[in-house]
Amino acid sequence: MSPAASTASKATAKQADLKLSTSARPGSRMAIEIAVPGERTQGSHNAAVEKLSRSVKLPGFRKGKVPRAVLMQQIGPLQIRATALESLVDSVFKDALKQAEIPAIGQPALDGGFESLLERFEPGQELTLTLEMDVEPTPKLKSTKGLKAEAESVSFDPARIDELIEQSRRQMATLVPVEGRAAAAGDVAVLSFKGTYSDNGEAIEGGSGDAMEVELEEGRMIPGFVEGVIGMKAGDSKTIKCEFPEDYAQEDAAGRKASFDITLSELKSRELPALDDAFAQQASDKETLAELRSDLETRLKEDAERRHQSNRHDALLAALVEQLEVELPETLVQEEIVTLLEQTAGQLAQQGMDVKKLFTPQLIQSLRESSRPEAEERLKRSLALKALAAAEKLELEASEIDAKVKELSRGFSDSSRIDPNRLRQAVQEDLMREKLLGWLESNSTVTEKAAEASEEKPKAKAKPAAKKKAKADDAEATTTEA
Repeated sequence: MSPAASTASKATAKQADLKLSTSARPGSRMAIEIAVPGERTQGSHNAAVEKLSRSVKLPGFRKGKVPRAVLMQQIGPLQIRATALESLVDSVFKDALKQAEIPAIGQPALDGGFESLLERFEPGQELTLTLEMDVEPTPKLKSTKGLKAEAESVSFDPARIDELIEQSRRQMATLVPVEGRAAAAGDVAVLSFKGTYSDNGEAIEGGSGDAMEVELEEGRMIPGFVEGVIGMKAGDSKTIKCEFPEDYAQEDAAGRKASFDITLSELKSRELPALDDAFAQQASDKETLAELRSDLETRLKEDAERRHQSNRHDALLAALVEQLEVELPETLVQEEIVTLLEQTAGQLAQQGMDVKKLFTPQLIQSLRESSRPEAEERLKRSLALKALAAAEKLELEASEIDAKVKELSRGFSDSSRIDPNRLRQAVQEDLMREKLLGWLESNSTVTEKAAEASEEKPKAKAKPAAKKKAKADDAEATTTEA
């Protein structure tokens, strides 16, 4: 017999000497009771003695040559047994998973704890232990066809074109000094101010400024501030009474009354550029105002269609999740929470924030707790789609994946930096999701409802002058989803 065959034979015998019994536990967990024969407990103890003898240094003995009796005296039998048991539990767990073919995820938990098991561990004697672990869930759907869902309709609003153009005009406006009249809504006031709390007279943290430009528009400052400035003239001073909202981000200020001593040193108004081709050239990469309006219309229609389709898909997935029968393993929930936190950190880093300073242990714990519902919902959607693919035997053809990978690869400036395996996996996941959602569309009924009147319109904007001649393929050039 070859050395490789001998090793494989020993490994198989090592696994087979375990007596196993399994039982399901709530939360997609499984318990496995393992009876370890005395020969194996003794072997683990002998291996621990040998391992420790190689690492211990004692005066008068060469390394690795410490007699067993001396080693037992110096280290103590308890530490040797603990080392042996730790190694035994780890190897037994791995062998038991292979023998029973259990799809375990995450780390196992030792029923009763390590200390309790250590008290029962006697080298040379059979040892029975129970390990509990999360296992891959088996999602099932009560129904796959004939689902009913309701989605909010999104349609193109032509008035948004004028709104976007006006926003761009305001961004490109020239500020000119105002004389001979009082401040009015829409002006820009240059203010010096100092705020204090009304209940104790303490200065408000961040509540003071010197020669600051403040746009006199509703919602720019806390309630009462802008209203108090309107009507003042350059050179005027006054005290304004305000009150912080109950949901104000700065907790120590929320709901408290305050007063601000204000001096208006200068007043400015916006001089808007004319609506002509020159404006279009400054605000975008278009040559004429007509081209700009046409481009905005196209982008807004595409954006409305994307959001409309996204709403339908969300509604279909919600209806599918209602049919889902599954227990979520805590291991997968925690992994999804970590993914959400990493995405949040990435977004903040892109905005120039110092994530390491921002993400304190307290904030991380708070985000973990608040992210759990979203993590569970994302998991359910993923598992529901997985169950749908299995139930309806929906699969992708290799040619579909190959074609999409080639299409995407042509768009990479440096394909050598792209991991082909990860790219193929991502393409496969996206195509499978599209296929499943398309199947749901064909086999379900989606009714549409009008958007709520109180809902804020999605934000979109023409490019400011600072971004003159931006690339036409810039997805953020003229529209931004809310």
